[in-house]
Amino acid sequence: MRRMENLKKVAFYTLGCKLNFSETSTIARSFKDEGFLRVDFNEAADIYVINTCSVTDNADKRFKTIVKHAQKANENAFVIAVGCYAQLKPEELAAVDGVDLVLGATEKFKITNYLNDLSKNEMGEVHSCEITEADFYVGSYSFGDRTRAFLKVQDGCDYKCTYCTIPLARGISRSDELENVLENARKISQDGIKEIVLTGVNIGDYGKGEFGNKKHEHTFLDLVKALDEVEGIERLRISSIEPNLLKNETIDFVAKSKAFVPHFHIPLQSGSNDILKAMRRRYMRELYVDRVQKIREVMPDACIGADVIVGFPGESNEHFLETYNFLNELDISYLHVFTYSERDNTSAAEMTDVVPLKIRKKRSKMLRGLSAKKRRAFYESQLGKTKNVLFEGENKEGYIHGFTENYVKVKTPWDPALVNTLQKIELQKIGEDGLVRFSYVEEQITA
Repeated sequence: MRRMENLKKVAFYTLGCKLNFSETSTIARSFKDEGFLRVDFNEAADIYVINTCSVTDNADKRFKTIVKHAQKANENAFVIAVGCYAQLKPEELAAVDGVDLVLGATEKFKITNYLNDLSKNEMGEVHSCEITEADFYVGSYSFGDRTRAFLKVQDGCDYKCTYCTIPLARGISRSDELENVLENARKISQDGIKEIVLTGVNIGDYGKGEFGNKKHEHTFLDLVKALDEVEGIERLRISSIEPNLLKNETIDFVAKSKAFVPHFHIPLQSGSNDILKAMRRRYMRELYVDRVQKIREVMPDACIGADVIVGFPGESNEHFLETYNFLNELDISYLHVFTYSERDNTSAAEMTDVVPLKIRKKRSKMLRGLSAKKRRAFYESQLGKTKNVLFEGENKEGYIHGFTENYVKVKTPWDPALVNTLQKIELQKIGEDGLVRFSYVEEQITA
């Protein structure tokens, strides 16, 4: 066995979604299998791998900053770009000073095959397939910390939303085989991880592309029911699911399941049917209301989050106020607000009636304020109730944080004995920082 100091060192930086984090972990394990030593991105490494995102313009801009950060740690390091931005604009990334290798959607999972020569390149080398070739599935799961893992169950998307580049970056909708998902869940459970978050591009479409077939071999409900039977998993959480794919049967099952928690994140994007049509979404706002009402009917304490895009082309003041008022009246718990940014090769980028950036930012600020109000109201509705909190593993300024099953964030003075434990608590009051203080219902710490 090679001595530790002689091992080549590799570091990783992930931009974007939970899916990217799960894939970074899988890529990192491939390096470990080849004898590399993983180190923190702030440390000197021989190789830096940056997993990119291209959902927003901001993620694109951050890439150059991250490359400079890597060069500062080791100016002679070999820098590799993978991920959605690398698939969409490989030549652009390859031209960034310091980048040596750019790998596309399928090549990233064979990354160690491209490491015969780690000499710095004057211009980044590109290996990127046509996205039509990204038609096979590669399973992934990540350990973000000791308490939570992201489990990839699906990849790609067959939807044609007018603002979105993800189908161009990740290809067609395809799913992991059910037994593979269950096996990965068992591995995660055996490592002592207490919570699994299901992730993918369009997880409600699970089963399509399983075994390489275009039809659905299983449904998302089949997946949920099978995972609920896996031994040793304390919590299962659905990351994000399209409203038209979140069926009553799934909501009813989650309400009575052993492990699935009452937390749903459901993309809305706009509260105006006119804008939803222009975005080419597959539902109208009435369906969204129906989904929220159904969840509240069977899980009154559920946490419900929504994605919203502001400043889409053609969004008038009337359209925006329609969205604002719709969300204000809707019984949801928080918002993720995105300021629309033009993406190359999307039909929205060709649309006229562009909303000025200043107005986009103003609308975004208004919705972020509404989100803070919504979260506060949701937290207040939970005060006095008994919940179970899973504590995380990081000491943040002398405090340890955790989340209840319905996604209320709590904090208490740092105690290492609490890490990765579930505690029964009573939610008592909201602190000045917006987090909830509590008292223990049961003092016993369970590992």
